[in-house]
Amino acid sequence: MKAKENKTNAMRVLDWAKIPYETYSYEHEDGKIDGVSVAQKLGQPVEQVFKTLVTRGTDRNFYVFVIPVAKELNLKAAARAVGQKSVEMIHVDEIKNATGYIRGGCSPIGMKKQYKTVIDESAQKLSFIIVSGGKIGQQIQISPLMLCDLIGAQFASVAYNG
Repeated sequence: MKAKENKTNAMRVLDWAKIPYETYSYEHEDGKIDGVSVAQKLGQPVEQVFKTLVTRGTDRNFYVFVIPVAKELNLKAAARAVGQKSVEMIHVDEIKNATGYIRGGCSPIGMKKQYKTVIDESAQKLSFIIVSGGKIGQQIQISPLMLCDLIGAQFASVAYNG
C-alpha cells in the first residue's frame, strides 16, 4: 500500500479544481531553501522554478508576484502591473498572517485570501513551472496557463536579472 502523501492546502485546491500537477520533495535540513538551491536539489533548470513574493502597494493592499528564482522583482514594473504608484516587499514576519504560509513555503495557490497576482511573462513560454507546494521541502509542477486561470492572475514582465 502506498503511503498517504501529506497534502498541503495548495495541493487540496488543485485536487478540488481537478488541475493536473506533480509534486517534488527536497531535503531542507541544510537550511538552503532559496530558489536556486531548490532548483539544484530538484535537478530542474532555474528558468522553470519560480518563487512567490508578497508586496504591499501604496493602497496598503497585498500584491503577489511569481517570478523565476534566479531573478529579482522589478518593483517599478510590478507596481505598474497592478496599477499602483509603488509596491514594496512585505516584512518576513507578515507573510504568515497575510498568506497562511511561511517564508520558503509560500505558494501562489491556496493563500488565505486571493490577492491580485502577476506571473512573470517568461512563464508563458514554458510547458510547466515549479512553484512552492505550500511548505518548505515541497514543490508543485504545474502548467503556467492553468495556474494563471486558477488564481485569476495575469502575465507581465516584472522580473530582471539581479
